[in-house]
Amino acid sequence: LQAIATARRLGAIVTATDVRPAVKEQVQSLGAKFLAVEDEEFKAAETAGGYAKEMSKEYQAKQAALTAEHIAKQDIVITTALIPGRPAPKLVSAAMVASMKPGSVIVDLAVERGGNVEGAVPGKVVTTENGVKIVGHLNVPGRVAASASLLYAKNLYAFLETMVDKATKTLAIKRDDELVKATMLTDAGQVVHPAFAKAAQEPRTEPAAKKKSAAKPKGTA
Repeated sequence: LQAIATARRLGAIVTATDVRPAVKEQVQSLGAKFLAVEDEEFKAAETAGGYAKEMSKEYQAKQAALTAEHIAKQDIVITTALIPGRPAPKLVSAAMVASMKPGSVIVDLAVERGGNVEGAVPGKVVTTENGVKIVGHLNVPGRVAASASLLYAKNLYAFLETMVDKATKTLAIKRDDELVKATMLTDAGQVVHPAFAKAAQEPRTEPAAKKKSAAKPKGTA
């Protein structure tokens, strides 16, 4: 969203795509055009924590076809799609890159998790045969540390503020809040997050190396 706002201030015509329905209004409020396949799967594509769910192969194919129609006209493409616990989804194919004009630039901000762009290389700027630059910088927030720290601090404050009672100025965690449910890992000595609860209940097995070291040495007395 910050990239959209900055580009709009510079006079750019901006199109943005996302699988989360809530983003549509945010994009349009900044004066950009929203691009997505808005079917039933799209309506349920966001987790309680605000992250995108992994979409079906069918949806990805429809979204890719829609994106391909527009990407050839773009001068700059910025990709940021990430899925918690999974590799970054491939959104821009080699064919899409080949359709872009010479001098166009693609910035893949998900390159550290596998990348959204086919042909992106972590830590390198690649120039394709048709003259398109694919930027795969690592640790982009570190390149703009002051701005990144400010934005992170604001987001963290807004999250923690919801857990404090303003009247008593004491901690007041609302366990039925969707954000709390999506981020709370343990509570009262138990693992409560659905992504980890099952693994926490499984019996532990000792590593083979530890078992061998614990075994009594063989020999004669």
